[in-house]
Amino acid sequence: MTHEAGIPLGIRFRLLSDTPRDAAAQVVNDVVVGDYRDLDTLRAFARGCDVITFDHEHVPTEHLRALEADGVPVRPGPGALVHAQDKGVMRARLTALGIPCPRHRVVADPADVRRFAEDDEGAVGFPVVLKTTRGGYDGKGVWVIRSAAEAASTTAPFLAGVPVLAEEKVDFTRELAANVVRSPHGQAVAYPVVESIQVDGVCDTVIAPAPGLPHDLSVAAQRLALTIARELDVTGHLAVELFETADGRVLVNELAMRPHNSGHWTQDGAVTSQFANHLRAVLDLPLGDPRPRAPWTVMANVLGGDAPDMYQGYLHCMARDPRLKIHMYGKDVKPGRKVGHVTTFGEDLAEVRDRARHAADYLRGIIDE
Repeated sequence: MTHEAGIPLGIRFRLLSDTPRDAAAQVVNDVVVGDYRDLDTLRAFARGCDVITFDHEHVPTEHLRALEADGVPVRPGPGALVHAQDKGVMRARLTALGIPCPRHRVVADPADVRRFAEDDEGAVGFPVVLKTTRGGYDGKGVWVIRSAAEAASTTAPFLAGVPVLAEEKVDFTRELAANVVRSPHGQAVAYPVVESIQVDGVCDTVIAPAPGLPHDLSVAAQRLALTIARELDVTGHLAVELFETADGRVLVNELAMRPHNSGHWTQDGAVTSQFANHLRAVLDLPLGDPRPRAPWTVMANVLGGDAPDMYQGYLHCMARDPRLKIHMYGKDVKPGRKVGHVTTFGEDLAEVRDRARHAADYLRGIIDE
């Protein structure tokens, strides 16, 4: 989708892909198949590139520093990206900046989890959330520990070979996301704060803007995201995933420094999409207008289900709703895998949500009419 945003500008992409079947590899002309964890592969790939950017956070930090030392522009740079790669580093830095976060501590073993919950000064109590500091996504690498007995028998998080972060389980009313984009010369734009609805740890639906969000809290969340982008020296798109609490606060849950699922609605719903603005920032071009095109936009993810023949789904959904926008990723359909998304927009939120939900469910095979 970032490649699509670059086509009108005549920007040429070179892609390092795990396999020739990856979604982006099906549309980018210049594809190198290789392992992003291998430094020699990265260096060979980077030769001839004007700038390097990412669609995930998992390239080793030390390899990115080596590319920078070779004189290759990396955006966002490793000094910023490490805060999206390592949850422990992120929590420590945000806390030092005074950014509101869940109470947390890196824990060494199951006994340390119990101490964090019950014995430490300011103990949070159970349940406790455990997260591997690196490598987790979409609910993977996350465990909810509900009692001291469960903590004593929990070993899986400590077998991953990376530090484990323990956090209080926040009693939140809903999840929000603040998406901002920042360029190397410091220009920044903020999109409307959205509501992100999760199902089984995977983003299901995004509503833009977040319904019923007080104006002052919306502005506070945007300022929070812009502050994080500035203080961490982010170049490109930054998604700040947030918890909204019953007492009117927002707490930072996660960071992502790339185009993000919570910003996919902008592809059809904003004057300038997150993909276009990320690209502009990476190339240090003036940023585009982030304002929405309609009062409401809803993005619903299409997860793999029982309907591998998407063409029949297109016939139904496009005929039923000519305003619907469908974006499929060219991925093999597997149960629970994100294989695409749909966006709808309009004046009436209930109607816009119903249209998005119907299309996503039909394409997945949950409904057949």
